[in-house]
Amino acid sequence: MAINYIDPIYEIVRDPNKCIQCRVCERQCANEVHKYDADYKLMVADDLKCVNCHRCVSMCPTRALKIVKSNNTFRENANWSSSAMTAIYKQAETGGVLLSSMGNPEPLPVYWDKILINASQVTNPPIDPLREPMETQTFLGAKPTNVERLEDGSLKNNLAPQLKLQVPIMFSAMSYGSISYNAHESLARAATELGTFYNTGEGGLHEDFYKYGKNTIVQVASGRFGVDKDFLEAGAAIEIKMGQGAKPGIGGHLPGIKVVEDISKTRMIPEGSDAISPAPHHDIYSIEDLRQLVFSLKEATEYKKPVIVKIAAVHNVSAIASGIARSGADIIAIDGFRGGTGAAPTRIRDNVGIPIELALASVDKRLRDEGIRNNVSIVVGGSIRSSADVIKAIALGADACYIATGALIALGCHLCRSCNLGKCNWGIATQRPDLVKRLNPDIGSQRLVNLVRAWDHEIKEMMGGMGINSIEALKGNRLMLRGVGLNQKELDILGIKHAGE
Repeated sequence: MAINYIDPIYEIVRDPNKCIQCRVCERQCANEVHKYDADYKLMVADDLKCVNCHRCVSMCPTRALKIVKSNNTFRENANWSSSAMTAIYKQAETGGVLLSSMGNPEPLPVYWDKILINASQVTNPPIDPLREPMETQTFLGAKPTNVERLEDGSLKNNLAPQLKLQVPIMFSAMSYGSISYNAHESLARAATELGTFYNTGEGGLHEDFYKYGKNTIVQVASGRFGVDKDFLEAGAAIEIKMGQGAKPGIGGHLPGIKVVEDISKTRMIPEGSDAISPAPHHDIYSIEDLRQLVFSLKEATEYKKPVIVKIAAVHNVSAIASGIARSGADIIAIDGFRGGTGAAPTRIRDNVGIPIELALASVDKRLRDEGIRNNVSIVVGGSIRSSADVIKAIALGADACYIATGALIALGCHLCRSCNLGKCNWGIATQRPDLVKRLNPDIGSQRLVNLVRAWDHEIKEMMGGMGINSIEALKGNRLMLRGVGLNQKELDILGIKHAGE
């Protein structure tokens, strides 16, 4: 038998004085880590199967369990890390591409953490959001560059279709298939209550969720899964997915194990078959081709809905955005290299793309320099982790932010990075009925509402501290930001001054 060179990453530590052998851990673990040994009358664990999801730890009635990182390591080597060696062992054993989930975890710069928010003191006094109006409502869509009047002097309505957001936060694209029915319902219900939007992702829209259409963004990806006229008309906006931050330049893949009956019906593909989106749209090879699709979608929906084009943050993102702004699209969504996903090739996830902060700043500047910033709104995503990140993104030029991983964490995700296995113990990234039911949409939607309302409150507090009373006054206001520990080139791209200036 061949030797398995891969050691467990985590170890299950069980306190024998606390364990009552109730076997809850065994029943709760979809990865079959825990097992009762009848001969020895004790619980045992297979550490190699553990993904550190903490389901067993959370559910243990006597707190007898904890999961610790294994201290069994390879010999230290600054060049050959244990992760690099383990990756080679896996590929030598399987001959397969390495897959990973939930965003780039590498210790690359997080520019949000190197940007500070300015505050007002005396000459521009702060505003108390508890006593004075504070506006976090925003509108997404193309804005007219001038006011036009009719012959009788009344204003001409030349405003393109808009998305009205009560808060500058939306739930990003996560397909039905990659996440569960209950997760989608939680997102849809929360978006409706919050007065914002959730995105279907590329998996189509389940028939039960058409009732949430006024708060739904429907996505058209290269695979065209679930796309028909009813689908396009169901949503408040249409998003064309050209790329995503976790895997720029490649397509999507939903394993057949997740394509159960409902997924099959919604995506319009055979049950049990892999759902593969090709890397390119085979009808888009230029901005002119993209423009044709934009107007085809507008024509199909009678020009009543804004069209979004989603792209990954890459080195020439500002030039791409310039073309999109001229294509007839109403909104550009930019996804940074830390964006999450259910499954992406590890090497692409960890090495391709650029930070959303730099991409956003360069796109906003390019569109302003070319005088076409009003042609489109900008939405950014890719590891927006807090209300402070939202504030900084808007000050760098965004109109609103997409959140996805943050929303899933609110639902209970523990970032165990095994979404592609379909065994999510928290009922989120799975289609197994016994696991899906672990996520209660009543509780899940309320947790999402609580999260966004808390962020909205913090946004108002921070805006008040800056002496700003509306999101519109904050948008692109880089004077309210200062950098710490950044070099001059980084400051120039971000368009901000260093702290102390």
